[in-house]
Amino acid sequence: MSKIWKKPITIPEGVEVTIENNIVKVKWPKWELSEKILDCVKIKKEDNEIITSIKNEDNKQFRGLSRTLIANMIEWVTNAYEKKLMIMWVGYWAQLQWNKLVLSLGLSHKVNYDVPTEIKIQSEQDPKWNTILTLTSIDKQLLWEVAAKIRAYRKPEPYKGKGIRYIDEVVKLKAGKSAK
Repeated sequence: MSKIWKKPITIPEGVEVTIENNIVKVKWPKWELSEKILDCVKIKKEDNEIITSIKNEDNKQFRGLSRTLIANMIEWVTNAYEKKLMIMWVGYWAQLQWNKLVLSLGLSHKVNYDVPTEIKIQSEQDPKWNTILTLTSIDKQLLWEVAAKIRAYRKPEPYKGKGIRYIDEVVKLKAGKSAK
């Protein structure tokens, strides 16, 4: 059985943590996160550490979860997450217009995607003229969800490899009809 819940969470310098009614707020000069922790979990802040425990043994499965959620919030605030997408093929491109991402993906129309305010997107081109989108956010779950939604507009197809893929994704290409 894991004993991760016994390990105290150290708070780095510059990070401000407040606990009120089992709502943990983590603040950094750039970012701020808050999370509601279950009522069956006790959270204490002592000096530069946070200690989690449970009120009764019936809810012991939540002590490790709550500790990990708080530790992740502190890590997310100090180190933002990043996900890169590559748009491959001739005529496929992406452009940022205010808070919208305009995608031209070989469809009959351009796709307009409303970007959440918590996510920052940068667009650039690599030497092969492929568009690379860099998504940055402190909310890992939201970041992966937005990246998956953008990728779903045109997944990489297996014959030529055109479409939107993660930068580290390997697409195994099929040979096609002419190969025997």
